[in-house]
Amino acid sequence: MAALGELPEAARALVVTVSDRSHAGTRPDGSGPLLAALLTELGFVVDDVVVVPDEIAAVQAAVLAGVTLSADIARSAGGAAYDLVVTTGGTGLAPRDITPDAVAPLLERQVPGLAEALRQHRRDQLPTTLLSRSIAGTIGRTLVVTLPGSPGAVRDGVAVLGPVVGHAIAQLRGGGDHG
Repeated sequence: MAALGELPEAARALVVTVSDRSHAGTRPDGSGPLLAALLTELGFVVDDVVVVPDEIAAVQAAVLAGVTLSADIARSAGGAAYDLVVTTGGTGLAPRDITPDAVAPLLERQVPGLAEALRQHRRDQLPTTLLSRSIAGTIGRTLVVTLPGSPGAVRDGVAVLGPVVGHAIAQLRGGGDHG
């Protein structure tokens, strides 16, 4: 069993960048590759970053593909393909910021403490973190977290996730005693 902050064996993560411009190729994706690298440093196996436009259907399809793949592989191989799906981008107040709106109806259980911790982290230095509409929750045995799209917000989000994500995944896999 994984200790708090320690990832269970073979933990896998999927990163989804939500950005019209990155999807169209008019702006490089700065947050997705950074998020993938930081999750790799935490010990996750991370596949290629998926980039989708700021469209509800596209965001939902990307998240559900990760969760469906998790369920299919879990049935055939005894483990989840993706223990964690993290989106980056689309959590603010701009008209095209729809990531939380796309993900919320998919969640089976919310994890409000995690979403609040994401907003509270460094709020004294960066008050605009309170404007993020980031959410967190579970779909089946997969933890889903939506992060803002700036590289700084991605670094801060991983700083919040790092100490608790291993325990969360252990619980979702059926372990993770509260000892």
